[in-house]
Formats: sequence, C-alpha cells, structure tokens
Amino acid sequence: MIGTAFSLLIGLMALSLPVAAALGLMGYILSQKYAFFPLTGALGELAWNTSNDFILIAAPMFIMMGELMHRSGMSERLFSALAPWFARVPGRLIHTNIAASAIFAATSGSSVATAATIGTVAIPNMDKGGYNPPLFLGSIAAGGTLGILIPPSINMIIYAVLTDTSVAQLYAAGFIPGFMLAGLFSLTVFAVAIWRPGLAGPAGETAGLWPRRIAGLKHLVPPLGLFLTVVGSIYIGIATPTEAAALGLMATLGLVAANGQLTLPVLVRAFEGTVRTTCMIMLIIIAAFFLNFVMVSIGLVKAVTDSVLSLGLPPTAMLLAIIAFYLILGCFMETLSMMIATTPVVVPVITAMGYSPIWWGIIFVILMEAALITPPVGLNLYVVQSVRGRGPFSDLCIGALPFVGAMIMMIGILIAFPDLALWLPSLLQPNK
Repeated sequence: MIGTAFSLLIGLMALSLPVAAALGLMGYILSQKYAFFPLTGALGELAWNTSNDFILIAAPMFIMMGELMHRSGMSERLFSALAPWFARVPGRLIHTNIAASAIFAATSGSSVATAATIGTVAIPNMDKGGYNPPLFLGSIAAGGTLGILIPPSINMIIYAVLTDTSVAQLYAAGFIPGFMLAGLFSLTVFAVAIWRPGLAGPAGETAGLWPRRIAGLKHLVPPLGLFLTVVGSIYIGIATPTEAAALGLMATLGLVAANGQLTLPVLVRAFEGTVRTTCMIMLIIIAAFFLNFVMVSIGLVKAVTDSVLSLGLPPTAMLLAIIAFYLILGCFMETLSMMIATTPVVVPVITAMGYSPIWWGIIFVILMEAALITPPVGLNLYVVQSVRGRGPFSDLCIGALPFVGAMIMMIGILIAFPDLALWLPSLLQPNK
C-alpha cells in the first residue's frame, strides 16, 4: 500500500497534472483500491467543512494586503528608504534586497509576492550598480522565501489547519528564526563580498547619507505599522489571527487611500491577483483534505508511521533522514503540494519521536524555503527570472546556492537550540 501510494504521487506529478487534480485523483485511486466502502461520497462534505474553516479566511486577506502594497507603490518607497542604510556595507543593495524582503514578508505572508515585488523594484538597479548578477538575483529569490517564515505566513496557516495546531503559536515560533535567517542571508552576502569584492559591486555614493536616511524613515513606518497591527493585535489578546488579518487589510486600505492611490485600476488588479491565488490555494486544500481522509481511512498514515518507527533509528538520526528527504524532494516538487501531500504522514512520525509539532513546523517551513530556490522546480527562481526578463537561468541557480547553505545552517541551529523556536510560544501562551 505504501509503495502504491508513493508511486502514484510521483507518477501523477511527473505527468505535470495540476496539483489539485493530482491529489484528488490519487485519493480516488487509493479509495477504489483499498477502501472497504466508497469514500468519494464524503467529498462534498469535506469540501464544505474545509471551506468553512474560520482560520482559512485569513489567507485571502493577507494575499490582498500584499497585492495592495505592490500595486500602490508602497514597496518601491520601502526599498528606497532602506538603501541609504546599507550604502557603506560591502554588498550595499544586496543587503537592501534582503532587508526589504524581510519587512515586506512581515506584511504579505507570501513568498512569491515578496520575490516578485522586491525583484520588480531591485533588478533595474543591478546593471546600473555593476553588481554580480548571480549573487544579486539569488538574494532576491532567497529573500522572497522569508515571506513564508516571518509572520504572518499563509503557509503556517495551512500547516496549522492540517495539523490542528495553533496559528498564533506558530507565528510566535517563527519570529526569532525568521529574523535570524534574514541575518544569516546578510552575513552570507557580507562574507562573499569580503572574499570576492568584485561580486559586491563598486563603492556607491556616500555623500549626504544621514539626510537621506532620516528622510526615508517615514516610508518605513507604514509596513512596520501593518506588522504591529496584525501581529500585535494577536498577542495583546484583542484579535484572533483571522480578525488580525481583517484589521491588517483595513489598515492597508487606509494607507493606500491616504496616499491617494486607492483608485479603481489598483483595486481591480489587486482583486484579480487575490482571487487567482486564493482559488488555487483553496482547490489544492480541498483535494488534499480528501486525500488525507482517504489515507487515514485505509490505514496508510498508521502504516507509514509504524514502518518508520520500526526501523529503530535514534530520533536524531531519523530526523536528519527526514530533513534530507525533504531537501531532495523539494528539488522536484512544488512547496504547497509538498506540504499538503506529506504533512499528514510525516507529522505523526515527528510527534511519535517526541518532537514538538510547533518546532517541526518551523523546520518544515525552512525546508520549503529551500525548495523555493533549488532547481529544477524552485518557484522563486522562475519568478525572479520572469521579472528579470533576460539572461541565463543558470545565474539564479548559482546565486541561490549560498543561501540554501544558510538555510541548512539555520536548521542545524534549531536542532541544536530548539528553544529559539519554542521560547516565545511558551512565554506568550497566546490563544489558538
């Protein structure tokens, strides 16, 4: 049964079927082959119950926030405000890419939106500044991945729904690792710039930096204010994650209106982008819940858990094997489908070994970040390449490698010091 399920998953993905179709078809085949009674009759009820989940309502609102920030020019002002602060640091605008990605990630919750938005603003400065294309573009692709680790994160919402864990606890767990990973990215750029100064671009204009820095602070206030509105409202106890998303969306609309950019074309483009992304995510989730229902009903999840635990490996060795499996799988599988297809099988194994599902959720999100920038299916690589519109794709593949190394280092740090992810959740004890 396990071999059949794995072969089905690989085969359907290899046929390049849409993710939702592949998951739904896999559930149907497993149901017909192994179930004692037809399970497809439950699909309607599963679809209804899944769509009714209160937590999932937050996803389209976070998507809408990112769309509005991108369409209204808020991201361009953010990038321009950050650039003077890194003018004297080796690597200059490459650090700005990472910092802007981290701040934008703290409001959008989407990796692809972060990479596309920061890429649109930053890439025109690459040739003008004389930067090394692989390193510059790799920093944008890697910085974009912070959108699913730094709260609020759409992927964490989905993980919470799949594992019945607390979104607020996951958000708290993602704070320290998220900003630590951004720091590791910046240290990676700094190390490369010291080792090979020619890759970091020539020295920039440093005259009048402080006036420019001070003048740009006003453009940092809106995204930071949005971040505090969303996350702060959760932890002071006045809003659930879904209500916090609604507050963030209303605040974003207010900021866009205050800047005189809440026009009909901006709203239409933002609505279109939100609807497309939300429909894709929801269709995948409905198909995944059907597949999960089938796998539990036929005993596949228990069979996998028992098979893995019967190997008798120590928990650390088993954990490292699972991490290696995901690093390889991420090269060939899109992140959302990887999360939804494997979480119901892997998380029971993780918890049976005594690890916290909250801690594993952060490790898992970093593994998905790595999958976003590892070819041949690294989605962020294709997003940045499409924004660039020219040049070899190999530039991005080469440029992303140092940042994959930083992610693996971050995973090692979290294994050695799990309290980096668990301290804030235990301290804050937010409501689910």
